[in-house]
Amino acid sequence: MRQLLQLPLVGLLLFFLTPSQQSKICVVDKKDESCLNPLLSTMNNSKYTNEVQAAHVLLSLRLVRIKNQNLEQRLMEIVKNTTSRKGSDLSSGQLAWTIMALGACHNPNENFSNDFQLVHLLEKKFQEEIKNMGAHNGNSLTNYYQLSQGLLALCLFSGNYSVTEIAELFTPENENYYFSGQFSVDTGAMAVVALTCVKRSIEKQKIEADTTISVTIDNHIKSLIKKILSEKKENGLIRNIYSTGEAMQALFVSKNNYEQSEWNCKQTLDTVLKEISQGAFSTPTAAAQILPALMGKTYLYVNKDSPCVSGSGINFNVSAPVPGSVTPENSPSAITVRYSVQINETYSTNVTVPNGSVFLDVMKEAQKQNKTVFDFTVEETSWGPYVTCVQGLSANNNDRTYWEILSGPKPLSQGVGSYVVHDGESLMIRWSKY
Repeated sequence: MRQLLQLPLVGLLLFFLTPSQQSKICVVDKKDESCLNPLLSTMNNSKYTNEVQAAHVLLSLRLVRIKNQNLEQRLMEIVKNTTSRKGSDLSSGQLAWTIMALGACHNPNENFSNDFQLVHLLEKKFQEEIKNMGAHNGNSLTNYYQLSQGLLALCLFSGNYSVTEIAELFTPENENYYFSGQFSVDTGAMAVVALTCVKRSIEKQKIEADTTISVTIDNHIKSLIKKILSEKKENGLIRNIYSTGEAMQALFVSKNNYEQSEWNCKQTLDTVLKEISQGAFSTPTAAAQILPALMGKTYLYVNKDSPCVSGSGINFNVSAPVPGSVTPENSPSAITVRYSVQINETYSTNVTVPNGSVFLDVMKEAQKQNKTVFDFTVEETSWGPYVTCVQGLSANNNDRTYWEILSGPKPLSQGVGSYVVHDGESLMIRWSKY
């Protein structure tokens, strides 16, 4: 029997939006909803070995109010088991995803009794991030994306933080918004959503002493929105296909900080749908990140007091294969690529791998050829494997160093576990600073 996912009618969403919000937020039309099947198929059929990946998907499903009891129960079990076993070992961003996923809505059959303890733990981790910045030239323990995630979760779940400190830390000029000299749209977008939450919280409490801080935070948001819009491409994507979803969320919550003519949301939406049809967002985290924006939702919709699912649903068929997941019959069974490691000098080799292989497969084959030169280690993240060390040289947040992956001269927006390599391609992993 085919498994079906249910999604409430788009009209229900529009009913709860003001006219000004409807004019600024575009969503997938009813006639195009089948275009989302590949995303839902990816999330439904994936094997979840990473707990934060499961939290990403659970949060996304709850935000767009998809009803699939079996999948949700499976994800809940993974997230809750991880939280009980090693919650203190999670990074600030990972813990933030967990809190938001578990508390995204209220299910009468669930007991989210440890939310206070988790939020308290996040408060401690958030302060550890800030303490590390003071000791290491402004560099957080993780990165500013995770710092923004932590702030967002604390804001949504009434955690403690200093608004004065936030206004100082999240200035748009901060170098932590930049990666290899380029503005990070993902980081800026997450910061905008988090700062918007803080600003609304200040305004809701009507604390007179915080009025100036609220203005400062609003100015930060305006500046970050300007930077995000400066990364808009001719086809409507914002920086790249994988940063566009959260950029859309930032623009949704900041509708008063830019002119409607500055962003054609419909164009962005159409380009994203086209990319989905061509096999983009093939990992569960990528699918989960883009889905809320396509349905006009943002992380600010997280509400632990709101029922998890209500209303009638639309059925999505998730049994069809994901576009791009089937190799054409006339394709060669094996391909050869050029693989290089660059530190102070460049080490290269030719590698033959099965057609359809990903970057990580190439690295493994090269390692078999010469373990000394091509040895590496990876860490599992919600986005898949992340290269942490090559030739014994480890990436370090405090030194702002990392391993950059490239195809030819072009840095890749996909990770080593998801980028599919091509015959004759030149691949490189390079020691870099951001």
